[in-house]
Amino acid sequence: MSDHHRNKGFRSIAAIGAVAMLLFAQPVPAEDVVNMGYFGDVAIKGYDPVAYFTQNQAVEGSPQYSHHWLGATWYFASAEHRDMFMRDPAKYAPQYGGYCADGVSFGTVTTNVDPKAWRIIEGKLYISYDPGAAEGLEKNPTKVVESQKHWSEVQQTLISEKMHKDWQHTPAN
Repeated sequence: MSDHHRNKGFRSIAAIGAVAMLLFAQPVPAEDVVNMGYFGDVAIKGYDPVAYFTQNQAVEGSPQYSHHWLGATWYFASAEHRDMFMRDPAKYAPQYGGYCADGVSFGTVTTNVDPKAWRIIEGKLYISYDPGAAEGLEKNPTKVVESQKHWSEVQQTLISEKMHKDWQHTPAN
């Protein structure tokens, strides 16, 4: 068999494998994209998402008051905050899964956020990678509009990366 035919056969098998992966892969819910940093499964580096709204500041949570939601562990400063979150997580969870809102406004992913660099804009929590980015988000309303436009694209990138990572770690039968 010539190299040409061997390569053509290999490409066909690879294409069939890729299609099968797409057809039989577990779907990843669109909202199941939470920034857990580079290590572990803790959302927004362990900060209490409810405290931004109730105390108007970034407050570290505790593993003692935690809740598992969307594949991530969320920490809270009190049982009361945990219970408030459990009743209405979408009200308190940061936009874009806690990825940098400024980065999303440019259509990019910034995982390394600073939970102390945040803003609540129109009742929604946005976290950024540094205080300057958070301030820029607040002062320039078009950044929020741009981040909303780009989120779908960024989310698909994150989902694709998650599927690829999960596929690489699937044990062979």
